[in-house]
Amino acid sequence: MWGGFRCSRNSLLILNVFYIAVAICLIDLATHAHTSNGLLGLPIIGGIIACGVFLLIVSIGGIYATVKHHQVLLFFYMVILFVLFIIQFSIACACLAVSQTTQKQLAQQGWQSVGNATKDAVQSQFQCCGYNNLNDTGALGHPSCDDIVACGGDCTGLKENETCNCPTCSVKIQEVIGEAFQLTGGVSLFFSFTEFIGVWLTVRYRNQKDPSGGNPSAFL
Repeated sequence: MWGGFRCSRNSLLILNVFYIAVAICLIDLATHAHTSNGLLGLPIIGGIIACGVFLLIVSIGGIYATVKHHQVLLFFYMVILFVLFIIQFSIACACLAVSQTTQKQLAQQGWQSVGNATKDAVQSQFQCCGYNNLNDTGALGHPSCDDIVACGGDCTGLKENETCNCPTCSVKIQEVIGEAFQLTGGVSLFFSFTEFIGVWLTVRYRNQKDPSGGNPSAFL
């Protein structure tokens, strides 16, 4: 009995400490991406930070409930973990199933929604100019390419019959978005199964009685 009870408790504690580490990493990486990369300054970054904060709160609550062997808190912890498992598993499947067409649409919408300062930063980072066409105007327009080494000079203001060897940014942006979806989907799929393990451990732990009798109110 000691082995079963203590094993379940220690496993839950370790799992929640792992969740805390993951939550801190999510918050730190998302904040760093938001401040250092204009391309990633999208609403999804705020969503990642919110998920990290929520996971941190749930993990701390899980540790408290595990230490106290509190039946009510363990029940709510189990329910929240199961809901997170369903949501995260669905998100993982959706990310892994995103088509090339959708990635292109997201890339174009992202380019249209940002200002010239962000576009200039993207062009400098990927050594490209413009989105699909160097002569694009309006929402798909782009700032000057004077500082782009790969362009070998200014490629703006060209006429329709003139050419430039400067690559456009559409392919690079689509590659970044595609890699982000694959990485997010794979990581989410992995963590969703750890949450399912957490639900199973919580159910098992709730149904075990402390053999030491140190917490007689645990089952109240």
